[in-house]
Amino acid sequence: MVIHPARQIWTTLEPVHDVVYFGAGVKEAGVGIGLRGYWQTYFAFRAAPLGAVTPATVQATFAGFHPDMVRKALPEAWERATPRRCLDARLALATGLLRGLGAEVAECARAVELLAPVQSAADSTGRALFAANAALPLPADPVGALWQLATALREHRGDGHVAALVTHGLTGRQALVLQVAVGKASESVLRPARGVSETEWSETVDELRAGGLIEGGPLTPVLTSSGAELLARVEADTDEVAWTGALAVLSADAVAELTTSLAPLVRSVREDMVAPVRRLASGTR
Repeated sequence: MVIHPARQIWTTLEPVHDVVYFGAGVKEAGVGIGLRGYWQTYFAFRAAPLGAVTPATVQATFAGFHPDMVRKALPEAWERATPRRCLDARLALATGLLRGLGAEVAECARAVELLAPVQSAADSTGRALFAANAALPLPADPVGALWQLATALREHRGDGHVAALVTHGLTGRQALVLQVAVGKASESVLRPARGVSETEWSETVDELRAGGLIEGGPLTPVLTSSGAELLARVEADTDEVAWTGALAVLSADAVAELTTSLAPLVRSVREDMVAPVRRLASGTR
């Protein structure tokens, strides 16, 4: 099976980006600048490039989080720490974590050399999170610069994914149920992590079942053939717009070099994040 080059790059950059949310000491970094707990840190760190935005803006751009969950974090977070402080804290955290996980200056500098033109050439139309991250000055430190580029391009793909969901008539909450139905997560992990009640989840399952996209109950939904086809189209569209909207400036050799050179760092990051992700899923973080 041929893997789309946009997906190859995503599987490389996503873990690099994710250290700022699932690496060791994330909650502590937020608390250190005045934020309250893990989720307030998550929302403030991720939304900070947009400025002191409202919960409604975050709900719309992040997609999938319950409005009440977002409102527990914002706007209080901005009273505790300015977006500028959040930006500085998240960059320092991510850079330190990547260095601790084996990021080498030379390999990071080369990755930055390959990715900086991608960010510069990328289409920002309808991509608010990407545009806000891409507008930030690129750090002089190659490790920090790699993290920031990985973050901007990850949000570029994410913005495009949300657009693909909307194009195919899916809400953020329906997309969560479909992820459970395809086996990428369990209901017991994903539903509470997005602040969705059992009743709301069941109602969403009913919607998708009525549309012929899933079978089964709320805890163990299963994709129908129609659901699998729809999800495949969403993923294919996500890959394609990530490629045509940004990544296509990379040659096949550049894609291969990027994914190969960063593979040891990505492997180290993935191994390090297993325990924190499990703690977060269990609600203990």
